[in-house]
Amino acid sequence: MADTLTREATIEADGLRVSVDLAVHIASLRYFNADGVFAAAVRSVVGMALPGVLQAAMGPASWGAGAFTLAWRSPTETLLLGVDGERFSNVVAALADAGEGCVVDQSGGFRVLRVCGERVFDLLARLGGSASAPKIGEGRRSRLADVTVLALCVRPEETLLIVDRVYAEHLLTWIRETAADFATP
Repeated sequence: MADTLTREATIEADGLRVSVDLAVHIASLRYFNADGVFAAAVRSVVGMALPGVLQAAMGPASWGAGAFTLAWRSPTETLLLGVDGERFSNVVAALADAGEGCVVDQSGGFRVLRVCGERVFDLLARLGGSASAPKIGEGRRSRLADVTVLALCVRPEETLLIVDRVYAEHLLTWIRETAADFATP
C-alpha cells in the first residue's frame, strides 16, 4: 500500500498547527534489563541513559543536527528518534551487536505528526482525554482517535505524535475534523 502522507498534509486552526514530519528516523530498542549491558551500550553510543517510566530523554540540542531523543514506550522498549540519517544509521549499527538487547529500525513503520500551538492540550484532550497530554519531557502512550499513539512533549506547545504508519491517515482525519471546531466564526 502506498504511503499517501506528505509534508503538505498540514492542518492549521486557531492556536494549532499539525504537520507530518518525514525527517524523523525511529528505532525500537528492546531489552530485558533497563540497567544491563544493552542499556550501558545505549548510554555509551547515544550519550544518554534509557529514560524512566513515561519519560523521555532529549539531547542537548533537541532536534538539531545529530541530536537524539529516547522515549519510554514500555518496560522493555524505548524508542530512539533522530533527524540526522547518517548518524542514526551509525547508532543503529553500533547497537546491533550489543548484548542483552536488540535494535530494530522502525522508520518505515511509524509516522510522526508534529503538533504545535497553544491548543495542543485541547486537541489531545478531545481525541483521547486529558491523560493523553504529556508534560515536557514525558511520553504518554494512549489511545487517540481509537488508535494507539505515543505523545511526546518536546518543548512548550510542541508535541510529537508517533503512530503506526497504517493509522496515520486515520489519525490525521480525526485531527482535521476536531481542529475544524477550533476555528473562530
